[in-house]
Amino acid sequence: MTLLDLKDLETHLWEAAHIITGPIDASDYKTYIFPILFFKRICDVYDEELADAIKEIGDEELARGPMFHRIDIPEGCHWDDVIAHTQDVGQHLKEAFNKIEQVNENLYGIFGDASWTNKDRLSDELLITLLGHFNKYHLGVSKVRNDDMGRAYEYLIKRFADKANKKAGEFYTPRSIVRLLVNILDPKAGESIYDPACGTGGMLLETIHHVAENGSDPRSLTLKGQEKNLTTEAIARMNLFLHGQEDFQIVRGDTLLEPKFLQNDQLEQFDCVIANPPFSLKEWGYNKWSSDPYARNVYMVEEPDLTSEDPEKTKLVRKSFLAPKTNGDFAWIQHMLASVKDNGRMAVVLPHGVLFRGGSELEIRKQLLLSNQLEAVIGVAQNLFYGTGIAACILVLRKDRKSLQQKVGTELNAPVLFINVEDIFTKGRAQNTLSNEQSDEIYDLYIKAKEEGQEIIGQSRWVPFAEIEENEFNLNIARYVQKPLEQETMTLEQALSDFTTKMADLEKAEQELETLLKAQGFKIKDVG
Repeated sequence: MTLLDLKDLETHLWEAAHIITGPIDASDYKTYIFPILFFKRICDVYDEELADAIKEIGDEELARGPMFHRIDIPEGCHWDDVIAHTQDVGQHLKEAFNKIEQVNENLYGIFGDASWTNKDRLSDELLITLLGHFNKYHLGVSKVRNDDMGRAYEYLIKRFADKANKKAGEFYTPRSIVRLLVNILDPKAGESIYDPACGTGGMLLETIHHVAENGSDPRSLTLKGQEKNLTTEAIARMNLFLHGQEDFQIVRGDTLLEPKFLQNDQLEQFDCVIANPPFSLKEWGYNKWSSDPYARNVYMVEEPDLTSEDPEKTKLVRKSFLAPKTNGDFAWIQHMLASVKDNGRMAVVLPHGVLFRGGSELEIRKQLLLSNQLEAVIGVAQNLFYGTGIAACILVLRKDRKSLQQKVGTELNAPVLFINVEDIFTKGRAQNTLSNEQSDEIYDLYIKAKEEGQEIIGQSRWVPFAEIEENEFNLNIARYVQKPLEQETMTLEQALSDFTTKMADLEKAEQELETLLKAQGFKIKDVG
């Protein structure tokens, strides 16, 4: 059977969205299109598995057994059963979804909570047209390979994000930014990856691509993510399934208030933690964090030992530092860092304000620097993210950064790498973009600075801890990496020509003024 061309598949899927345009708002396309796509895919794959099993054992009833199918489709719940109905189509669709979730424990909740039975939005005629459109192509593995289905799914997510615009920031991170973060963390086969604000699963998927592109088996990865929004969490699970992944856990819940991944009543820890969390959450859980059971906001702080006669003697004291009551940016950093193994690393996208705001944020920033865990600060261009035009930054932290050894044997905190790439982007009318090539250009700056110590004036610089301390732990990138001023130079001939032109303009302006004054009756005295 001939494979379906990826471009044809993408066009076919996007046309499905046009069918529901009008009754369904663009920001809700994903709520309806993705479950139907997933339903069609799993039913077509089921049919292929059934045919293979019958060919192998020659008994159709046995061939329907769960041992032959990745996903079980209960009797009466197949795609063909649903499209046979012409009345109450939404009800039949909803019932099929519910029963498939019931018999497949790992699919519970995956079809979301769309209002399939609301005939004001989805009439029988509209649903028949929509299902008929999806029915034009067989979407089993024999026609659409897992990687192509995954790419088409990601294509739809991007198109829906474009349509949803501001609301898209809740679930979509530009994939070139995701690529940059994953390249920096460089996940390896066999490692564990965690995204505490996983959206549609883009960060986790990119780790799969990264490991595969580097010649290793991504099936050895442990992938876990948490997402607050029900629809988005379901889409993330569909996304990983449609990419052919099986060993993953995506759960729904508020990460800051109720983290789901625990071991022995403490936060589970991972090799890599990666996220683009919601910027500047107002209701993030301040009151609950005041007595956080996971000690995410606790630091060991060095203070003078007042019980000692030696005025220079210090001791370590446990202290809690909370993010501001109406801004949860640093709570995300604290949660992520607490979820990193002792030899692990993390990368997070946040607004620039985390670099320089004062108050409790300054105290937390100071502790991150004193603990020698902040490796890099990368400032990217404005207007790259859906829903906000502000510039963002990427923070890279590693739990096991080595301190610098001084000659006398004492330790000195390692420098921090600052990278300013605010001018690397492609200008757009409504939104700027970052291509994969531009993403790789930024990564190249990072890796050359990290591995070769290379610094580029105006773009990258290793800043000593002492300098940051002198600046009172302000990490504003412009303090440390400034673009060189471009001074316009000209030859002597150009300067003389410019002077002559300007003198001629001045003489002309004087003549025009004299003519105007004479016309108004003023007497002009010759001072020549």
